[in-house]
Amino acid sequence: MERENQFIGQSGAFLDAVERTSRAAPMRRPVLVIGERGTGKELIAERLHRLSTRWDEALVTMNCAALPETLIEAELFGHEAGAFTGATKTRAGRFEEADRGTLFLDELGTLSMGAQERLLRAVEYGEVTRIGSSRPMRVDVRIVAATNEDLPAKAERGEFRADLLDRLSFEVITLPPLRVREGDIAVLADYFGRRMGAELGWERWPGFSDHVNEELENHPWPGNVRELRNVVERAVYRWDNWESPIGHAQFDPFDSPWKPVSPPTPQSRPQAPAAAASEGAQPDLDGIDDLRAAVDAHERKIVEHCLGKHRWNQRQTAKALGLSYDQLRHAIKKHGLADDS
Repeated sequence: MERENQFIGQSGAFLDAVERTSRAAPMRRPVLVIGERGTGKELIAERLHRLSTRWDEALVTMNCAALPETLIEAELFGHEAGAFTGATKTRAGRFEEADRGTLFLDELGTLSMGAQERLLRAVEYGEVTRIGSSRPMRVDVRIVAATNEDLPAKAERGEFRADLLDRLSFEVITLPPLRVREGDIAVLADYFGRRMGAELGWERWPGFSDHVNEELENHPWPGNVRELRNVVERAVYRWDNWESPIGHAQFDPFDSPWKPVSPPTPQSRPQAPAAAASEGAQPDLDGIDDLRAAVDAHERKIVEHCLGKHRWNQRQTAKALGLSYDQLRHAIKKHGLADDS
């Protein structure tokens, strides 16, 4: 199966992370990969494995956050039949499965202290013992671990074993978030867009309009490459005319005029303006006979003022007003506002 970003990028921060990965790959030592969600930590683990001398052995992956604490140790080290309720047969753990290969431990920071202690022994001595057994087994496993947490800070707070952190951090590769990868957003968007267009049977790739390209560049991308792929692919498949550049991208798939709205909690209810609260002042209601018209006029003034304040950057304006981009666009159209600058 084709990987999602195939290490596409040209920014210095991205290329530095890839080069460090290539240098660390032939080593037998553990590697710790740190990065926000969606930055490609699993892809780095695969590259470390494929470029190592273990490339023809197994790459075994375990997401430490996906299993309840009671099963983590059984998954890592295996168990004998009858070791606990439900253990009807003997089962090898991930360490045994990865023998002579690579074990990728994702979301490492979620491991319990007990599991960390047993993991430390496995790393230090190259031995694992199945739950319910007293016979240790030798294993030859190269460990790659990943996290989006600040493990040194957790170690200082006593929430992560400092000795385990020392053993796993022979090399630490920190992946840059997409928002600082200068020039990579356009490259990745073009790649994902072309791929989606081909999947839909488009005869050619029209690209994105200048407006959409600007939106893509200005978005903060909290979900990084994974979020970018979703936004681009959604924009392509919703576009009806492959002969013209794609002119719209929805960044929040949950945004809708009909989405359910949770009632405000007492803490989140807006407070009265300070002057009104302290002096008992009341708004000037003279001359207001049509409530809807008065509210619309006030809304128009607020939106127009905020647009001017942010130099008609609609993304920034929507964020400042607590609106989605589509809601702001609706308000601009509703009130007939236009950029006169």
